[in-house]
Amino acid sequence: MKNYKLAVIPGDGTGPEVVAEGLKVLKAVSEKCRFKYTTTNYDFGGERYLRTKEVLPKTAVKELKTFDAIFLGAIGHPDVKPGILEKGILLKLRFDLDQYINLRPVVLYDERFCPLKDKTPDDVHFTVIRENSEGLYKGLGEFRNKGKKNEVAIQVSHNTRKGVERCLRYAFEYTKKFGRKKKLTLCGKTNVLTFAFDLWERTFHEIAKEYPDITTDYAHVDATTMWFVKNPEWFDVIVTDNMFGDIITDLGAMIQGGMGIAAGGNINPNGVSMFEPIGGSAPKYTGKNIINPLAAICAMGMLLREVGEANAADLIETSVKKIVREKLKTLAAGKMGYSTAQVGDLVVENL
Repeated sequence: MKNYKLAVIPGDGTGPEVVAEGLKVLKAVSEKCRFKYTTTNYDFGGERYLRTKEVLPKTAVKELKTFDAIFLGAIGHPDVKPGILEKGILLKLRFDLDQYINLRPVVLYDERFCPLKDKTPDDVHFTVIRENSEGLYKGLGEFRNKGKKNEVAIQVSHNTRKGVERCLRYAFEYTKKFGRKKKLTLCGKTNVLTFAFDLWERTFHEIAKEYPDITTDYAHVDATTMWFVKNPEWFDVIVTDNMFGDIITDLGAMIQGGMGIAAGGNINPNGVSMFEPIGGSAPKYTGKNIINPLAAICAMGMLLREVGEANAADLIETSVKKIVREKLKTLAAGKMGYSTAQVGDLVVENL
């Protein structure tokens, strides 16, 4: 019987509440699918920072490398200046653990919750693969004459052939294995960002020659957002850079029903990956037992699929789909008709 070692970072705001439901579902599905696991909690987040002035201890990354996967609730505290926790925890873990893929399934479970007219679950069903370790998020740049009238702020999008190629190869392999239409779309801005996306486009077409069974396509990022709204059914798998991926996945979350159902994975295919709901800490809902935990539960499903428990992941997805269609009034916090804990119980009951 397999035994997985999982790190758990409940984090800030409603993070601990949704993590608790994800772990509740994990316990139930592990019994059904006959695997074992152990969890180790880490208190990384705003409260720890306010108490110790330390974002991450020096040993954190080394310790986390010993786990099979990481389950994250949320990072973001209203009493901590924006950027400190995000850079010091989220980006540091992504970079130091080399989680170079951000994987975002965009799946609509019920057309009632889609803001697009006449779109069905068959129409909104695609995956965004975002490069997760380079681009504008590398943090390269400088101020010149800061605070003066002739001030200049420079932010550099840093893209390497190695980084671009490994992201694209992951995307082609993912499309080959999981793509419904075996179609991969490169999302960029080749007409303006003529250095970065020249590299992306050239590499994309070179690798495409190795995958003759995959249909390739290109769309400017602005056109991509337009087609997400008008014709989301055109897409199967989309691959893009760090910044554009960050933007279009939030739009993807909205057309799949909102942040309450949107899960994501930060993937190192050869190392430790981290899974999370993408909606953030939602501090205004903290402690009220009304936040939607389904994104965290779906993130747990992604985690299990990544470590090799595909059957358990399928059971979770089927259960979530069932309760979304049959039980919930809406996916919005406080309006579901059930508490946070009750939604977790429903998923367990319907596994």
